[in-house]
Amino acid sequence: MNRPDWDTYFLLIAKVVSSRSTCIRRKVGAVLVKDHQILSTGYNGAPKGIIHCEEAGCLREKLSIPSGERHEICRGSHAEINAIAQAAYAGVSTAGCWLYCTHEPCVYCTKALLNCGCSRIVFINPYPDQIAREMIAQSGVEIICIPEDKLLNETFSIGGKT
Repeated sequence: MNRPDWDTYFLLIAKVVSSRSTCIRRKVGAVLVKDHQILSTGYNGAPKGIIHCEEAGCLREKLSIPSGERHEICRGSHAEINAIAQAAYAGVSTAGCWLYCTHEPCVYCTKALLNCGCSRIVFINPYPDQIAREMIAQSGVEIICIPEDKLLNETFSIGGKT
């Protein structure tokens, strides 16, 4: 029986986490991991107690703001920020953690990840944020892209026989 490697395993979990997203534009899931153990998960959407974007609508969509621009005009929190917040809420240290995410982090999430002690970032879908990429390069944090087609070409057993 074939088993997925750790990167594939946690990226597939991030994809499942993304299914909880309430964002109209993009479903993103994040998993913070240390020593092959999940510390926390997060998906993008409105903060606790706030009407979901699916119900309230998307101001960025209404204003035709392109993806990757004007993040401040968004009622939602990004998946990576939510994963960090969940760890903090539970009193879990993120020092030395690894991030597995469906999308490459934006500059806001990159800053938070660097400040929380993340030492490795693995993602599926690239995101066009040059400033975030420059910050990662300067920080020395390892960053790896495993494209969707490579991820889905892996053969392993899920829930029984292959």
